[in-house]
Amino acid sequence: MSDEDDDLEDFEADQDDLEKDDDEKETEEDESEDLKKESEEFSEEWVPTPLTEALMKEGLSLLCKTGSGLAHAYVKLEVKDRDLTDINLLRSYIHLRYVDISENHLVDLSPLNALTHLLWLKADNNQLRSARLTELPYLQTASFAYNQITDTEGIAHPRLGSLDLKGNQIRQVMGLDPQKLSNLHTLELRGNQLESTIGIDLPKLKNLFLAQNMLKKVEGLENLSSLTTLHLRDNQISTLSGFSKQMKSLQYLNLRGNAVADLAELAKLRELPTLRALVLMENPCADETDYRQEALVQVAHLERLDKDFYEEEERSEAEEIRQRLREEQEPEPEADNEQDPELPAA
Repeated sequence: MSDEDDDLEDFEADQDDLEKDDDEKETEEDESEDLKKESEEFSEEWVPTPLTEALMKEGLSLLCKTGSGLAHAYVKLEVKDRDLTDINLLRSYIHLRYVDISENHLVDLSPLNALTHLLWLKADNNQLRSARLTELPYLQTASFAYNQITDTEGIAHPRLGSLDLKGNQIRQVMGLDPQKLSNLHTLELRGNQLESTIGIDLPKLKNLFLAQNMLKKVEGLENLSSLTTLHLRDNQISTLSGFSKQMKSLQYLNLRGNAVADLAELAKLRELPTLRALVLMENPCADETDYRQEALVQVAHLERLDKDFYEEEERSEAEEIRQRLREEQEPEPEADNEQDPELPAA
């Protein structure tokens, strides 16, 4: 078996996992929404609960050498679901590298600015209105899911690879500087209130999740040459404009649950040279009788539509249709109306 076949098998497995995760995430998001509503209902009853030395002692783990190599410190902290409203004590724990402060009542993350060795941060299900922090030089993974964040300003960590902002209240992406986020490969923005995809100009981005927003079209993503996965499920997209040949790495495109009605729109996806898997179920066009065949006619290199791979017979039929269409479009040779000058006119 060739390396290419191995890559294809890996790709197929990844996409199966992605769609399973998609269904599982729907359930998780419903549960998180319920949790969020409950926390909002009881927010007025919160009692100020600062992080204490006792909680720190209980939550610390993973003893490691410090930068000098001459001393040791605990570098991992988990204090999730402790009703915390204040984490000022963290300013003193400068050696922390992994911090989980999710499921609390935090509105201020500024104490984290002192943690210049931080590699991993999870601050989901709090009451944050911003993910703004000073530049953390080693931060690689950051999750601020299910808060009340309204913008994407103040996120500029040079080693950040994965950023999760799902389940917030973001209407527009602003402030994501490609120079300062040069290593960002995964951006999760599903379940916000986005009305536009403008502002996501991150050339190194590989995975972009924009499901469950209010998008009507794709725009501003034309230069994402490294993007391999684009999730646009459950929006209001009716046109497939906005894709370009520069998106040369895009392999998986999920448009499930949108408003694409005209199968002719699929011709615009020919611009994507490596598109292999397309999900279009729960769009009006998926109800057409020739939906599956027409998709392959329009995008010849497609390998999978929705959850089913194309068979060889389907490929042959699609090629025959494409050939017939090409022949119909070829202009007929013009009739030779010129008279032979040596022959008398009729």
